[in-house]
Amino acid sequence: MNRLMRLIVIDGLDAAGKDTHAHLIKERYSNNGEKVVLRSHPCSDSLFGTKAEEALKGEGKYNRVKATFYFTLDVINSFLRVDKSIDTLIFVRYLCSVAYLPEPLVSKSYKLLSALFPTSPFMFFLDVEPEEALKRLNDRKNRQIFENEEDLKKIRKRALSIVDEWHVIDTSKSIKEAQAEIKRILESRKNHG
Repeated sequence: MNRLMRLIVIDGLDAAGKDTHAHLIKERYSNNGEKVVLRSHPCSDSLFGTKAEEALKGEGKYNRVKATFYFTLDVINSFLRVDKSIDTLIFVRYLCSVAYLPEPLVSKSYKLLSALFPTSPFMFFLDVEPEEALKRLNDRKNRQIFENEEDLKKIRKRALSIVDEWHVIDTSKSIKEAQAEIKRILESRKNHG
């Protein structure tokens, strides 16, 4: 990966506003004349992303394992496809996907993936209470396998246990307030990325 490329990671619970905030960040940098690529996982233009999405719409333990496996391959595939001439790469759903694994595997898997994959000073975990996430998910026609109160609570707890070096953004507040906080962090660190 190009040393000069800025990597921004947006992760968080389902319905925390990851895609919304990633698109707002992309728009800001694009409007400044930068070449920006946004990859939201699972990616619909990737075989691995399509397989992960299919598993997420299924049921049972097998589909949970399958979704995690294909999701990981999708992220790897995204890195292999990165155009080295871009200024900013925004990844939606990245290292925190390990929070979907059984609890004993979360910490070790996160350490392994953070050693293998690039990290950045621009890693944001969008946090929202599971109850609020469920209210937002009510509008979705086809819920995914993990989009229920029990799983959201477990996943949030696991994710928060591994994001101690991330910027945790409370997205229960307005989009405008959360974006202002993200913008402040990006601008305060602009000479570091």
